[in-house]
Amino acid sequence: MFAAVDLGSNSFRMHIGKHDDEAIRVVKSARDPIRLAAGLDNKGALTTTAMQAALASLVRFNAILSAYPLDAVRVVATNTMRIANNASEFLPAAEKAIGYPIEIISGEEEGRLIYMGVANSLALPGERRLVMDIGGGSTELILGRGQEIERVESFSIGTVKQSLSFFPGGRIDGAAFDAAILSARSHFEDAAPPYHPQHWKNAYGSSGTIRAISDAIAKNGLGKDLSYKSLVALKQHFVEAGHVNRIDLAGLRPERASTVVGGLAILIALIKELGIEVMTPVEAGLRMGVLWDLHLRATKRDRREQSVRAFLQRFHADETRANRVAEDATALYGQLKPAADAHGRPLYWSALLHEVGTVVSPTDFHKHGAYLIENADLPGFTTREQRVMSKLILSQKGNLRKVAELLSEPDFAKAVLALRLATMFMHSRIEVDLSELRIRMKNKIELDIRKDWVAEHPTLSYWIEKEREWWDEVGVNFSIRTQN
Repeated sequence: MFAAVDLGSNSFRMHIGKHDDEAIRVVKSARDPIRLAAGLDNKGALTTTAMQAALASLVRFNAILSAYPLDAVRVVATNTMRIANNASEFLPAAEKAIGYPIEIISGEEEGRLIYMGVANSLALPGERRLVMDIGGGSTELILGRGQEIERVESFSIGTVKQSLSFFPGGRIDGAAFDAAILSARSHFEDAAPPYHPQHWKNAYGSSGTIRAISDAIAKNGLGKDLSYKSLVALKQHFVEAGHVNRIDLAGLRPERASTVVGGLAILIALIKELGIEVMTPVEAGLRMGVLWDLHLRATKRDRREQSVRAFLQRFHADETRANRVAEDATALYGQLKPAADAHGRPLYWSALLHEVGTVVSPTDFHKHGAYLIENADLPGFTTREQRVMSKLILSQKGNLRKVAELLSEPDFAKAVLALRLATMFMHSRIEVDLSELRIRMKNKIELDIRKDWVAEHPTLSYWIEKEREWWDEVGVNFSIRTQN
């Protein structure tokens, strides 16, 4: 059983689901209309009121999660947490409130998870499709075929800001609506061509906003489908109401009206800009995508592994060397007996990617590689995971002062040591039987190696001595013993 928590710009939502044959069955859902995006002040910071409301919701979600026997929980935060300039200050309190790490995901990763949720729910393996999600703080467009994503983009326009900007105080008129639509079209016009109808067979809308709009149209006789004509009819109904508080439509909850008006403007803009005749709303999206992602990880089909392998090929890294360093680093890390396994997979992936920086320059390739990994679009990875991998890749050679502040975490220090030794052996062309090597790290590092290795590889003693100096610079004693 898995749980997906989505800290969106409009609402906080949660699904608890269980994989059942070929589907994931949702057994519990929860939603709090936090409207986090509206809680940003004029300096781009979350207000105290907004943070307090968010924390109260997270405490409630924690109580719900505690009632279920969960195998894994993933909490993701989207656009507002991406752009809030005090998000890093708020994050520790938020993680404490919900009891799990919170991942601030990129817009592209958000789009991939949305598509994963839709694709697994539709179960149409060969269909070429466009998936659209209009959220509180951003809008995602994803083009794909079956389970495969071909293109994904995130646009920083969402229902909350559009509503606040063009319908202040909840007032609605025709001129404001037209301005909101025109503004939205300006966000998409340059990016539109790859998403035109010749590139897909069916278009799907995955967000709660699109489903709410579809329900309002269907239940109030405003149209038979989600088309430009029916959307304009709904727009006219809103304009005639004149204020969000006077909107009275079956299928549209009153508290949703204030953001749906902005969402409708964005949807009309997209329908026109992309040339979509009819869109199909679908009951799937980010949370279902997160649940499927957790299921795939549990069944050893981790998308992150695929991302790393694709990145290796993209940057023409030597996979034989990469695999050797990854295997050796993993074996050495196991000898060091880490307290937990938090760095095991990041170490393995970092070792695989340790030479990707050579595509920029063989000089300081570890620095180039660290930059690439921290800033690349790696499907399945969170910003936090990429930052950890970046630091590991940076630490693979040279002085340790550049990561000194991170070495206070024992398991991270052990991962750094394992990667440094693995790369040292490989770059020195030393074929080491790791079963004949002993490495320990507690208050100091103790390395036992065979005496004949030093005799056979004269540079080994030089590199180990340099390693001793570099660890000594950060206050860690490194002792080496040779044995027959």
